Amino acid sequence: MSGLGPRFATQLQSGKLLAAITLTVLPSTAHAEIAVVATMKPVHSLVAMVMGDTGQPKLIVDGATSPHTYALKPSDAKALGNASVIFRMSERVETFTVKLAASLPKRVEMITLNDTPGLALLPVRMGTTFEKEKHAKAGGHAGHEHGDKHGGDDHDHGKKSGAGPVMDGHAWLDPDNAKVMIDRIAAVLSAKDAPNAAAYAANAAKAKTEIEALKVEIAAALKPIASKPYILFHDATQYFETRFGLSAVGSISTSPDIPPSGKRLSVLRQKIATLGATCVF
Repeated sequence: MSGLGPRFATQLQSGKLLAAITLTVLPSTAHAEIAVVATMKPVHSLVAMVMGDTGQPKLIVDGATSPHTYALKPSDAKALGNASVIFRMSERVETFTVKLAASLPKRVEMITLNDTPGLALLPVRMGTTFEKEKHAKAGGHAGHEHGDKHGGDDHDHGKKSGAGPVMDGHAWLDPDNAKVMIDRIAAVLSAKDAPNAAAYAANAAKAKTEIEALKVEIAAALKPIASKPYILFHDATQYFETRFGLSAVGSISTSPDIPPSGKRLSVLRQKIATLGATCVF
C-alpha cells in the first residue's frame, strides 16, 4: 500500500548529477507542453489523472525501487533539469530530493504535496507497539507522546529538540487527502499552463469522483476484517488504517532505512501474543 540499493550515490556521482541538473537548459519552444515530473508512482498517478490528455508526467522512481532509498541516475538529470514543475510527496518519503531541491535551477518549481493546506496529517508513530499513540489520539493529543515505553529504538527521525511532531509523509493513503492533493495539483498546473486550465479542472473533478467511489468500495471490502490485529514491517500505512478503521498494533521497523534494534525485535516478539496479532506483514 505504500510505498527507499544504496541510499545515496557516491559524492562524486552526486556532484556530477547535480551539476548536470543545474546546467541543463530548456529548449526555447514557444508553445511547447509544460514538462511535468513526478517522483514516485502514487504521486505520478495523481498527477497523470489531472493532466489527462494534455500530456504525460515523467516518473523518476520506477519499477520496484523504493523512493526511500532511491539514488538519482544520470538519466534522471535531463528530465529534472528540463522540468517546469516537479511534484514530490515529502523529503522524508523521497529522501533523494533533499539535495536535489537545493540544486535545481530557479525556473524549476518543486511542489511538496505533504505541505498542501487542508490535509489531515498524522504524526510518525515511534513506539514498537501503537497502544500509546492510539491513546494519545483518542485524548486529543496526537503526535505529542512519542516516547516509547515498550522498548523502541532510541532515535527521533530527524526531529529537533523542542520542535513539533514529525508528520508521517504517506498522506496519500487516505483517499480524502488524495482528493485535496488533486485540487493542489490542478491549481499548480493551471498556473503553469493557463490554456489548459479548464481541462485540468474537469480532470480533477472526475478524479475526485473516482477516488470517492474507490473509498466506498474499499470500506465495504475491509469492514469484515477491520478488527483483526496485525503487525507491519514498516509503519507506512497509518493513513489507510485510520481512514478504514483497521487495527495495526505495531511495526518491526520505524523506518525502512533504519534497521530495527535487537531490543525492539525482542519486545515485539513478546508483545505479538499479548496484542492478539493474527498476521505479520
